[in-house]
Parts: sequence; structure tokens; C-alpha cells
Amino acid sequence: MLSKSDVTDLIYEKKRTAGLSWATIAADIGMSEVFVTSACLGMNSLPKDKAEALTSNLGLPQEAAIVLAEFPNKIFAQAIPTDPCIYRFYEIMGVYGQSLKELIQEKGGDGIMSAIDFDMSVDKVPYEKGDRIEIKMSGKFLAYNAW
Repeated sequence: MLSKSDVTDLIYEKKRTAGLSWATIAADIGMSEVFVTSACLGMNSLPKDKAEALTSNLGLPQEAAIVLAEFPNKIFAQAIPTDPCIYRFYEIMGVYGQSLKELIQEKGGDGIMSAIDFDMSVDKVPYEKGDRIEIKMSGKFLAYNAW
């Protein structure tokens, strides 16, 4: 039986050998590149038809479609990842996390931003002092319940 990690490894191999991008893989099944990448890395599940299409497009074993459609078990084994790209997000949250919380509540009210009903895009944009990575995140506002 294939695990989420096994399927991720198969996808990485097909992506590398075929010279594909995450954007191409996602466009081929008509879904968001951020969401499809997350699902391919085992952190989201794809609808059955999309999982089957991705499996077929990449020439993966049929069992991969079942795994891609399964609800993920999001266990974060590392307290703080050591990958420098990912670590920077922890650093950003350490510096600006409380500020973001305050601003979300000030602008939206007493609540949080959904990580489920959520959109994100990642782009490289020109900038006079050197290109920048631009990340846009949009999550549905969820008001806290007053019990």
C-alpha cells in the first residue's frame, strides 16, 4: 500500500523527469497551483475525479489516486523546520504574528482567518532593489462564537 510520502516521492520523480512545474500539473486538472502542490505533498486531499486525472496525467499507479483523495493526517513532526525557506516563515510569524492577530481583529472583528476556506498565490515580482517574492493570502473571516 502506498503512503502519502510514497505518492509525494512518485510525483517529485515524474515532475523532475518530465520537466513539469507545479503550475502545469495544477492547470492540467483545473485547480489552484497552491492547493494542488499542497495535496501532492500530502497536506490536502484532492476530489476523487481530480486525483484520478492527476494520476493519469503523470502516469502514476492507480493506487496513487486513492491516496491523493484521502483526508490528510496533518502531524507536524518538527517544531521548527530547518529548511531556510520554511524557517523564514516561522521567523516572520515570530516577529509579526501578534501584529497580524491584532490587525485581523481590528479590521475584521473578534475572530480568525480560515485556513480551510483559503486562497493563496506566490509570485516573483521585479523590484528596484532586487526581485521580491510576493505571497498573497486570503482566508474567510470566522467570527469567534460567544458561548
